[in-house]
Amino acid sequence: MINILFSGNKKVFDGMLTCMLSIFKRTKTTEPFCFHVMTMDVSQLKEDYVPISNEQISFIEKVAKKYNPNNCVKKIDVTEIYAKEFAGCPNENAYCSPYTLLRLFADMVLKDIKGKLLYLDIDIMFNRDIRNLYDIDISNYEYAAAPDHYGKYLIRPDYINAGVILFNMEECLKTGLFEKARAQIKRKKWTFADQDAIWHSTTKKKILPQRFNDQKFLWKHTIVRHFSQRLFWLPYPHVDNIKQWHIFKVHKIFKYDVFDDCLFEYIYLKKCFENELEKK
Repeated sequence: MINILFSGNKKVFDGMLTCMLSIFKRTKTTEPFCFHVMTMDVSQLKEDYVPISNEQISFIEKVAKKYNPNNCVKKIDVTEIYAKEFAGCPNENAYCSPYTLLRLFADMVLKDIKGKLLYLDIDIMFNRDIRNLYDIDISNYEYAAAPDHYGKYLIRPDYINAGVILFNMEECLKTGLFEKARAQIKRKKWTFADQDAIWHSTTKKKILPQRFNDQKFLWKHTIVRHFSQRLFWLPYPHVDNIKQWHIFKVHKIFKYDVFDDCLFEYIYLKKCFENELEKK
């Protein structure tokens, strides 16, 4: 079983669906996938901070099972855990949503996973077989991750981007990585919240080449293209946050067509989902 972890609210539907389609269409394996989706209700902070719905999970699981009937999608509501651990903490209103903090509960809610767990942000697409990443030997490490595109210059060369992390759960439990990271979140305000907390709590990590989490470019050798917020110089210096489901911009600005097989199926499937909701 290939274990993958997502986290987010009801708005992650588009990202999860497109990311999963890229995995299914680029990967040749008979081994099933189990997608664990951490979510929560913190609508007291913001009205759209509500959990991903059961209807969304059910639909995504139906899509997953078309590719392999043994694939599964599991919703994990961590509202109570978050309230106990992080409510009112210095990083609750971090640079992005509090849902980025949920991966730090992996040791608490995914205790049965003793091997690898691949955490993915929802704004990524696989350009090549996921096995290129998942099969990396991390037996002597807590995790493997690629450098942060900007952080490797501005902070330190080994500063990682937490959007794609291959965890060795057994080693993480031994060193207390997640527990230490949660303590960091409770104690101090960090610029990049969970990412900083993980980096500062690390005992031993494996740094991967940038192609395993490319946050700016797409090359033939790119394994994962991460559609994170980035700086553009033209027509004037500005920051934009183009995601893979912003199909018009993906074509016009990035000039990518390599993901069209995934994105066109996404358009069709999203319409099917909307039709299902209308019938209900």
